[in-house]
Amino acid sequence: MITKKIKKYFVAGLLLCGGATAFTACSDMLESDSTRQLFEPELNQKTDSVFYALGILQGLQELADQYVFQGEMRGDLTKVTEYTDNNLRQLADFSATTANKYDSAYVYYRVINNCNYYIAHIDTTLHTGADYVMMKEYAAVKAIRAWTYMQLARVYRTVPFYTEPLTQISQINNNSYPQLDMAGIVNALAPDLEQYTGYQVPDYGNVAPTGSALVPGRLFIPVDIVLGDMYLETEQYDRAASHYITYLTKVSTADRRHTAYTEPVSMSFRSLMAGDFELPSDWDRSQNSFSNGSVSINGTSQWSETFTHFGSYASNDIITYIPMADNKLEGSTTDIPKAFGYDFYANDPSFIPEIQIQPSESYLDLVNSTDYYYYSTLSTASKSVFNSAKLGDTRYSSVANSITDSETDSTTVWMIKYCSARIFLYRNTTVLLHLAEAFNRLGMYDAAFAILKDGIQQWLPYAKYISPETVEALQTTYPLLSTANISLFSNSLSFVGVHCHGSGYACDTYGSTYTPGQSPYQLQPVVGKKMQEIAKEFNVAVGTTRQDTINAMEDLLCDEYALELAFEGSRFFDLCRLARHKNANSPAAYGAAFGGQWLAKKLEYKNPTVDLKQEDNWYLPFK
Repeated sequence: MITKKIKKYFVAGLLLCGGATAFTACSDMLESDSTRQLFEPELNQKTDSVFYALGILQGLQELADQYVFQGEMRGDLTKVTEYTDNNLRQLADFSATTANKYDSAYVYYRVINNCNYYIAHIDTTLHTGADYVMMKEYAAVKAIRAWTYMQLARVYRTVPFYTEPLTQISQINNNSYPQLDMAGIVNALAPDLEQYTGYQVPDYGNVAPTGSALVPGRLFIPVDIVLGDMYLETEQYDRAASHYITYLTKVSTADRRHTAYTEPVSMSFRSLMAGDFELPSDWDRSQNSFSNGSVSINGTSQWSETFTHFGSYASNDIITYIPMADNKLEGSTTDIPKAFGYDFYANDPSFIPEIQIQPSESYLDLVNSTDYYYYSTLSTASKSVFNSAKLGDTRYSSVANSITDSETDSTTVWMIKYCSARIFLYRNTTVLLHLAEAFNRLGMYDAAFAILKDGIQQWLPYAKYISPETVEALQTTYPLLSTANISLFSNSLSFVGVHCHGSGYACDTYGSTYTPGQSPYQLQPVVGKKMQEIAKEFNVAVGTTRQDTINAMEDLLCDEYALELAFEGSRFFDLCRLARHKNANSPAAYGAAFGGQWLAKKLEYKNPTVDLKQEDNWYLPFK
């Protein structure tokens, strides 16, 4: 039965072995001039290996739209419109069948089969002097294979698993492949990946065409990030945290190690400057400086530039992305910009009224209810004072254009995150948030809060909300602040927390000094407020136990995922992972399978056709 079910995917995948064809205008570098046969190509030359590896990346283009639409349409941040394609509408209400355009295991297995072929045939002994030139590439391809299997498990729960390259029909007919879930996939692939921990991804240097926006060093996924995510998905929090830390301390470079912004930054206070909000009376205009309708604290890098100015300092936040074609003649294009209301492929690219995906009310409520922390005129020469006001999180206004119809009181929103043909898979901020999630489930909720508030930086041992036990752990077991590593997070880089990206001075750290307790954004009141929200929304008795705090901190992280990573493709998978955490370990007073109740509550506005309290209904039918 399994063989019949997967035969069509593997047969199609055979045709792509060695198929490194044109990958787009911004990816002409992936076009192979090799005259070797497409079937069973030799990989004993460095150039052949490079072209084949880049051909594997071409397969990621084919799954890019599916990855984003599956992750966002089923999440709690989007809603459909009158223009929404039926395939997207079915994803949104959980009625999708195997006939759905965006339900295809084939696009994943095609990548996997090509990875298997590369892994089986690459000559890892090739070297230049003492440098074995193919090992980084070899490790990177194994990481892509593991990431792809991880997506399959996220989407389908249990999937056929194979690691040998299939180049003959007989291999399909004569084999019965095991069905593995996420835990089985991690057990099968993680031990092998462990030997490549600390590896950099391959960077093909000047392979990109002159003038291209393509960044070769950001086409692969670092091994330690994949391992971290695999362990996070399977509740192995210690291992997950260790690999994220390895990435931050041994793999990431100095300009990409933190959150890519040298001060707390807030951009595009369009609504505030237009008069929709009234500035607080103690707003210090000299410190919260305005420029061209935007606010940028201390005038440094801007969060929105990550998406709109690829190649700027802010884009150092990007670890891995998929570059799509600039037009259909040059490779695989994407439907994502148009679904969000931007016709990228028109002769004159522009926003269009036929928007298929809009922000949900729950997402907008989260944005608008978020406090903004600002420099107050109450400050004295000896101490800075930060205050807060309900001005909302400005990350939304940094990546959204909106128009409100005064007659109907309806608002139309265009998302600027997709004004290009780039699909972001990992940002440095993603790693930090995943690390915070692991820390929290390890009981270090104060370290998780630190990542939101102050960032990983040298002053953390002096923060009042950090326990001595957590400080010791950050210096030893999870050695971000060890003697060997603390200089990587020195104050000269002015680290700040993730929440500062859109909420101003949520941190206590700024400049060259540290004064604890400056900002109202503090662990106890913020987590306490979240506990009250949980008690009210889910009608449960929230106590003051460690488990209660961990659960509330996890909900804060869930909010931060929404504010920071909205519409990038990971939302539903983040919700499912957090729900599984809660199912596995929540306070007894919350009831059995609290995670399922939590997930169903978040998605009830979508009127799903299935009972989302049951985990079996979180997955798509295998096609």
